[in-house]
Amino acid sequence: MNAHFSFGPATGVGSLPGGDAREAARTVTGSFEDFPHLPELPARGPGADMIGRTAGMLVELYARVEPSGWRIGDRPGRDTRRARSWLGEDLDALEEFTQGYEGQVKVQAVGPWTLAAALELRNGEAALSDPGACRDLAGSLAEGLRLHLDEVRRRVPGADVVLQLDEPSLTAVLRGHVRSASGYRTHRAVDRQIVEGALRDVAAVNGEGPVVVHSCAPDVPFALLRRAGAAAVSFDFSLLTERDDDAIGEAVEAGTRLFAGVVPGVDTPLSDPAGSVRGVRTLWRRLGLRPGLLAEAVTLTPSCGLAGASPAYARQALAHCVRAARSLADNPE
Repeated sequence: MNAHFSFGPATGVGSLPGGDAREAARTVTGSFEDFPHLPELPARGPGADMIGRTAGMLVELYARVEPSGWRIGDRPGRDTRRARSWLGEDLDALEEFTQGYEGQVKVQAVGPWTLAAALELRNGEAALSDPGACRDLAGSLAEGLRLHLDEVRRRVPGADVVLQLDEPSLTAVLRGHVRSASGYRTHRAVDRQIVEGALRDVAAVNGEGPVVVHSCAPDVPFALLRRAGAAAVSFDFSLLTERDDDAIGEAVEAGTRLFAGVVPGVDTPLSDPAGSVRGVRTLWRRLGLRPGLLAEAVTLTPSCGLAGASPAYARQALAHCVRAARSLADNPE
């Protein structure tokens, strides 16, 4: 699964502000001519948020909104229908703006562990508390993603589909930091091999296509993700510390692509594009890696989703990623 893939120089993480699917698709395809992604618009409400959207993709498992969050139920209800309807609207818009397009298209879904930490069982505890529920959830997610990827390929026949699994809770799951419903205790840490196995099974649904795992939390487990079959790891660059150096150096040498989140996800004055990638160049020098490898190894993105940004800043941030990637390619030193 760890075949070497080449990726576009810049792309988005997933979410954008606002609720207009056509406007979002126009923005993304206009900004990233060679690596657009399917936008997510959580401002529309429950079912357009990342957990609800992915819950709507599950096969033979359904979730509904409770005051405490999303809870697994017996049959599809209004919340499931709403999630599916919005996803359909987003796919319609993507299809419209990718007529004749050939190249990579990225789609995002929540990965099995963040989903298990977020979805509640009937007793109100996270699915994470029950190993059998975790297995069922990962199986249902894999099946749902297989159908979703087929649908994307049918609508954008020229697409090489890249699947991004969003796993912001992964580190908390591995460390036993996910809180119980009462908030007084935490769920037991899940064994690393079980975590890796479920990720590998879900990643396998993209067949020969590449899988990116995204986490905008500190201490991303680079080595585990690589073993689980991730061709690329997407992360918030500002959260890296020198402790991550070895893992990153090994990942790059093994051919893992880095999706470096260098542009802030909320409104902020942006420096010049070269300034945004200064940290990436510094890391490269510290690791003793060849500057010429930079453009081959790094795709630039915002640091996380842009749902909390203003529409004007979101457009600016995407354009900034593209310009910063050009600066990196033109002047890797």
